[in-house]
Amino acid sequence: MSIKQLKSIEDLNEFVQQPGKQLLFKHSTACPVSAEAYGEFHAFLKESDTSAAEVLVIEDRPVSNKIAEQFGIKHESPQIFLLEDGKVVWHASHWKITHQSIKEALSQ
Repeated sequence: MSIKQLKSIEDLNEFVQQPGKQLLFKHSTACPVSAEAYGEFHAFLKESDTSAAEVLVIEDRPVSNKIAEQFGIKHESPQIFLLEDGKVVWHASHWKITHQSIKEALSQ
């Protein structure tokens, strides 16, 4: 499964406008907790065909800030969102981001 890297607000808007379920992951390259969640996210994607994208919160701060603003959910890192038709139907952060929690959210 390929993961789209969202580097601009345009990339974000394009991704969010897709129909169906998608996963959006906010990752800090400077945080060990984020590294752990990143591993869980990628392990899940290896066995899923869910559309997915990630934002590097330090490198692409404007995109990260726009996500918090657009969805009205306070910024945290790491953070994951399950979108369905452009709306957040589930989100989690830090140690709550696990292979199992993502799997359960998608099965709801």
